[in-house]
Amino acid sequence: MRFIIKLQLSHHSAKLIPINYQYPLSAAIYKILQKGDADYAKFLHTQGYGKGYKLFTFSDLRLKFKHDGDRMKLLEPMMEFTVCFHLPEAAQAFVEGLFRSEEVVLADQLSKAEFKVQSITSLKNPLQGFEDMEIVEILTKPLSMIVAGVKNEKENYNFLSPDDPRFNESLLFNWRNKIEVSYGVEEAKKALLVLEVEKYDNPWRSRLVTIKPNTDAETKIKGYLNFKLKLIAEKRFLDLILNSGLGLYTAQGMGCLETV
Repeated sequence: MRFIIKLQLSHHSAKLIPINYQYPLSAAIYKILQKGDADYAKFLHTQGYGKGYKLFTFSDLRLKFKHDGDRMKLLEPMMEFTVCFHLPEAAQAFVEGLFRSEEVVLADQLSKAEFKVQSITSLKNPLQGFEDMEIVEILTKPLSMIVAGVKNEKENYNFLSPDDPRFNESLLFNWRNKIEVSYGVEEAKKALLVLEVEKYDNPWRSRLVTIKPNTDAETKIKGYLNFKLKLIAEKRFLDLILNSGLGLYTAQGMGCLETV
């Protein structure tokens, strides 16, 4: 389930947002979901679906800005992003209702900007028309950086670039874990998953994002953009990765994909 959310800056708000806006935006999405939790529980009771809204991701913000140190100074009051949830299609109207006219705050210790959700528009499922168990091949590109890594002795991640042979392995491992959470251990073990990196003429580029900067929980994350990924799997497993993201830190806005 995929949506485009358009945000409008509140009239009284400052026009600065943190350059590391991913964690505040993730927190704002969680807050809206939690606000509707009682209604969501009622929805689950009547519809009989499992609760899975933590399987979500979102794209980079699309906006006009100029750099102001570690801030982004907004040049226009409107911006938008894509947000994806791994939820049954029957929940679409419910999710739209949760976000409509809600407030989104992007803040850290140094600045605070307040927005209203101006609109939420559902996007067509790119896998529509395929049978659920059919093996499907799609070509995708990242709408936010893809993060792959392996843990070192200190239990921190060593981040991997797309030319590292472990890059694909890391992404496949993460994908299989998501299948295990959503469909069970046996389904994850036997799932056919193929992932291949395809280059553009221009090389991929890296990005460094800091989660919770200037706190004891500060975490620096390195990911990559500007390449394509060919994915082959059953439709339901492709649907899962398009709706919940690929790689590490997806709930922090990493690994959001769209079909090419």
